[in-house]
Amino acid sequence: MKPEVHITSSSVGVAFAVRVIPRARKTAIAGTREGSLVVRLVAPPVDGAANAALIAFLADLLDRPKRDIAIVSGQLSRDKCITVSGMTAAQLAETLSDILPA
Repeated sequence: MKPEVHITSSSVGVAFAVRVIPRARKTAIAGTREGSLVVRLVAPPVDGAANAALIAFLADLLDRPKRDIAIVSGQLSRDKCITVSGMTAAQLAETLSDILPA
């Protein structure tokens, strides 16, 4: 059974939860945990560096411009809620299923 990320749809796009692990050796997807996408980031959680790195990483991963990705809650926490404008839940689920380890 493949791990899942809980995705919610809105009129603008989609939202999902991310658990960030800062100061990792390399920036990468580390799987899922309790419905959240786990992302390891090289950047430290100082002066918004980890948040900026997360947005840049997700933009590259999802092939979206950075302006379409926003952290709507959890700016100062490891647990964040991310929104992606202009993307459907089906598109996000398909992209994540290709990326996540089985």
